[in-house]
Amino acid sequence: MTVKLTPYITLEGRTQEAIRFYEQALGAEVIFVTTYGEMPDMPSTFTEDLKALVAHAKLKIGEAELMFSDTPSGSSPGEGKRVTICITTTDVEQSRRIFEALQQEGQVNLPFQEEAFSPGFGDVTDKFGVTFQVFTELPYN
Repeated sequence: MTVKLTPYITLEGRTQEAIRFYEQALGAEVIFVTTYGEMPDMPSTFTEDLKALVAHAKLKIGEAELMFSDTPSGSSPGEGKRVTICITTTDVEQSRRIFEALQQEGQVNLPFQEEAFSPGFGDVTDKFGVTFQVFTELPYN
């Protein structure tokens, strides 16, 4: 099992633009991109513009990675949510243990659960006010 920490950048509707920018400026390689419209069970109230927003993206820059998403509504990310730390593992139970440890005296922003892009994902702000996304990685083809 592996564990790695990855900066996770949340933007308000500009993730596609940021991806293109980092591809050119830093030679980033796009590993994965999915939009809200491509995810199952999205609310029927989502407009085509909202469906086009990025739900999850991963770029590789040299040996490092960056992850991105747009806020689901296209609005500004909440206080302390522009850049978070994504803890990635390859094991759902290990991810769950990390999530449960971080939530002690903290605040759960999104419960740990299966998502279309991950078999185990959750978002938590720890007791120090640091926000972590705990992500179980699927192999990218």
